[in-house]
Amino acid sequence: MNIQTKASFKKELLAYVRTFKLLTVSLVVFGLAVLSPLMIAGMGSLMDSMSDFYEELGTDVSGMTEALSETTSIGVVSAIESITGAALIVMIILINRAAGGEQKRRAVIIPKSSGLRSFSYIFPKYIIYPVSAFLVAVVSVLAAWAVSIPLFEINDVAFGSALLAGAIAGVHLMLYICFHLTLGTASGRAGMSAAVCIAVSILLPTVLAFAGTDYMYNPFTLNIMASFALQTSTLSGAELLDIIATVAFALGIMVLTCFIAIFAQNAKKIDNSGNEIDL
Repeated sequence: MNIQTKASFKKELLAYVRTFKLLTVSLVVFGLAVLSPLMIAGMGSLMDSMSDFYEELGTDVSGMTEALSETTSIGVVSAIESITGAALIVMIILINRAAGGEQKRRAVIIPKSSGLRSFSYIFPKYIIYPVSAFLVAVVSVLAAWAVSIPLFEINDVAFGSALLAGAIAGVHLMLYICFHLTLGTASGRAGMSAAVCIAVSILLPTVLAFAGTDYMYNPFTLNIMASFALQTSTLSGAELLDIIATVAFALGIMVLTCFIAIFAQNAKKIDNSGNEIDL
């Protein structure tokens, strides 16, 4: 690793840590993951306490109450949905500066003029932000699993299953972060890139689900696969291989997006006319 790349790694890491964005991302993801099973369990307890009221209305909620308090997987699935949904949106918005925002403020003009190579500028972004998102997702899913065990009657999720589901959810976050970094750095429009990636992350899985698309070998439905992977005890060897192949396919797409971003930087001419300089 040359001096330029080391300096870029340090710059990205310090910018991520000293602006408290890493701390914010960690708290948001972890907080949503832990709160999700608590809310599910609380909803079940609330409905159970109001069962007499519902009976007066002619509604039997005993089945729903039992479903909400029966298995650990309900709480973990809820946490995965929060991580791959709301937490992903927050994460995309928080890394806007790294995803092209600094180009809009002309923060890369002087480094570029001094010989900063595109690889040294782009590559650290694809390590620091996706990897940190992956680690936070794995820890958060495991925390949600640990919280869910005493909250629900039956623990139907093993540690290995929770770990696998957390890893898949982490890859889901990594994929959309890589898309954001590529579109943002290539266009220099972080806001537009964030809007597109958020819209795609919300709409595309829904569209594919309505279309009846199989989530196997589909990197855009890794959030669904993460919930499915919680029941690894019932998965066959072929299904596990399918999951591994889908994750590998998603990782291959991430590598491709990195090369696309580097190519776009090499091809792009930065407009350094004007007097505004962001040091």
